[in-house]
Amino acid sequence: MKSRGFAKHYYLMLLPGYVWLILFSIVPMFGFVIAFQDYNPGLGMLHSDWIGFENFRYLFSLSDSGTVFWNTLYIAVMKIVANLIVPLVFALMLNELRLAVLKRWIQTLVYLPHFLSWVILSGILLDIFAYKGPVNSMLSVFGAEPILFFGRADLFPYLIVGSDVWKEFGFNTIIYLAALTGINPALYEAAAMDGATRLQRLGHITLPGISTTVVLLSVLSLGNVLNAGFDQIFNLYNPLVYSSGDIIDTWVYRTGLVNLQYGLATAMGMFKSVISFVLIVTSYALASKFANYRIF
Repeated sequence: MKSRGFAKHYYLMLLPGYVWLILFSIVPMFGFVIAFQDYNPGLGMLHSDWIGFENFRYLFSLSDSGTVFWNTLYIAVMKIVANLIVPLVFALMLNELRLAVLKRWIQTLVYLPHFLSWVILSGILLDIFAYKGPVNSMLSVFGAEPILFFGRADLFPYLIVGSDVWKEFGFNTIIYLAALTGINPALYEAAAMDGATRLQRLGHITLPGISTTVVLLSVLSLGNVLNAGFDQIFNLYNPLVYSSGDIIDTWVYRTGLVNLQYGLATAMGMFKSVISFVLIVTSYALASKFANYRIF
């Protein structure tokens, strides 16, 4: 009887979370019906004309759609790869430090950008890479001409990826450092007694010891292939770099909220959601198979 009473309390604790999930994640999904309508805000979803898949046909006939899909995939994949490699390498380097105080200070410094929003960081980046900013001032010392960094379509994707890594690699490093603490120190001592060098210990103990974590993070990142970072790109892009920086989320924003083409924007958003759902299910299946990771 007491256990049932405790169970009720647990369910009551979960209730606010369920309410939040229903109101902000389940109920808005009914808005997908707009993708199949010639939506008129004055008439609402219940009375707008039904046009079937016309919005999807028009969407895929646009020349911009292919560019937007490619930009999203290209930027997202580069972010995934960079945010796996850079934190891993940095964590391995930080783990080799013997001064605990220095290690904590470095870890804190690289972790700080994670807590800043892209609204703040975008202003900092735009000032640093401005036409008359610090970077161009340093380049001028070597006789180089000033560069309009965030106005060049060929440079924009790499600036996006680089700034995203700068913001997040400190946070991602913590995951690898936590995995490194799980390796038995006795293995390193035994290897040192056998004459193994630091590089050999890295290759035969450290990397195999965290391989499961690396595989898990790699597989789970597949679900973010179509998430290139709306808040970051929205705060940094401009019409000059649409050809290489316009992604699905920014295109949906401009089409739906700026140009008021609600049905077309919803069709694009729905297409992205379906693909993302398939990728998330696939990534969790792979994580369960290769890293023995399960949610349920």
